[in-house]
Amino acid sequence: MNARFGMSKTKTLIVTALTTIAVASALAPASAAADPAPGRSEHWGVITRNTVGSPVAALRDGPFGKYDVQGPSARPPYGVGSLGIQVADSSVAAGDAREKVDFGNEVDFHGDPVLGLNRVGFHVFQSGENVTYGGLRNMPNIRFEIDANLSTVPVTDNYTSLVWLPPAAPVTDRWSGYINATTSGTWYLTGAEGTVTGCTSLSPCSFTEVKTRLNDGGAAPVILTVAVGYGRDSMWVGAVDGLRINQNVYDFEADGVRVHRD
Repeated sequence: MNARFGMSKTKTLIVTALTTIAVASALAPASAAADPAPGRSEHWGVITRNTVGSPVAALRDGPFGKYDVQGPSARPPYGVGSLGIQVADSSVAAGDAREKVDFGNEVDFHGDPVLGLNRVGFHVFQSGENVTYGGLRNMPNIRFEIDANLSTVPVTDNYTSLVWLPPAAPVTDRWSGYINATTSGTWYLTGAEGTVTGCTSLSPCSFTEVKTRLNDGGAAPVILTVAVGYGRDSMWVGAVDGLRINQNVYDFEADGVRVHRD
C-alpha cells in the first residue's frame, strides 16, 4: 500500500498480522478460546429393572415456577435444567398398584467404597400438592445398590440397597437449598443387611450409624450403582438437581448430565 493512501509499509504489516489473528480466532473451535465445558457422564438413565409401572424420570428444562416466585429459588440451582420425576400411586394392574422409578448410573461408581462416602445430597423442587399426597416427608430418595460384605450375612448374599429418606423439604413450590444427606434425614438397608444392622425402613439410622454398622470387620462394602428415585409410596411430581456424591456435583440438564468438580 502506498504512503499516499495514508498508511506506511510498517503499519500495513501490523494490520495484516492483526487481521490474520482475528480470522484464525474466529475459525478456531470455541473450546480453544474459552474455558472447557464441565465434564459429562453418558451413563445416566432410567434403571429399567428397578422401574415399576409407567413413571417418568426425564431430563428437562426448569421448572421455573411457581408463577409468583422470583429470584434464585425460581430456577434450578445449576444451569437451566433438572431431573423431572412423576410417579403415581395407583396405576399398576397388580396387588400393589404404586409405581417406582430409579434414574441412575450403573457404570461410573461400580466398585467404589461405601465407607468412602462423606458428602451426599441434592436440591429438590417440592410442591404443596406432594405434601398433600403423602405428608411433609413425601420426597424422592437417593439409593445406592451395594455389596455390604457383612461378616454376619452369607457370602452368597451380595446385594442390598442403601436408601436415604430425606427430611421435609424446607420450602415448597420453589427450589430448595442443598439438602445434606449426611446430616439430615435417615438411612436404611434392605433385606438381611437391614435386619442384622438394625437399620431397616421401620427403624432407620443416621448416616454415621449406618456406616459404622457396615464396617463390621469383614471385607469393605462396595457400591454397585447410584440413583435418584421414588416409590413405591404416595404420588409425587417434582424435580431434583445438583446431586452430590463426594467431590462431584451432577447437574441434570435437558441435553445430558454435567459433572462439576470441587
